[in-house]
Amino acid sequence: MLYAPDLVYPETGNILWKKQRRRELAHEEVDEIVSAITALPMIIEPSKPIIPLAVSIAVQSGITVYDAMYVAIARIYVIKMITADKKLTDALAKTEFKHDVIWLGAWVG
Repeated sequence: MLYAPDLVYPETGNILWKKQRRRELAHEEVDEIVSAITALPMIIEPSKPIIPLAVSIAVQSGITVYDAMYVAIARIYVIKMITADKKLTDALAKTEFKHDVIWLGAWVG
């Protein structure tokens, strides 16, 4: 099962919007990706109960609270967060949160 904070949809939408504005994606591609993402079987966690842990993780590790929300969910459910953001995994590499995150390149490679 996939877990994500409730901000996953607006964050994804914003990324797609930027890529379409930069002409990196066509409007049809954006629509396809939105359909695929909204069809994923995700358990969406509300931000409010997670924010204390996420802020603590952000302060301790130097990552954004947005990213820390995903790490917090990984911690709560004792699962791994898989990310394509190598910079994020590098930032967590020397923290107590390094075992909560897997870089997608290492996972598939």
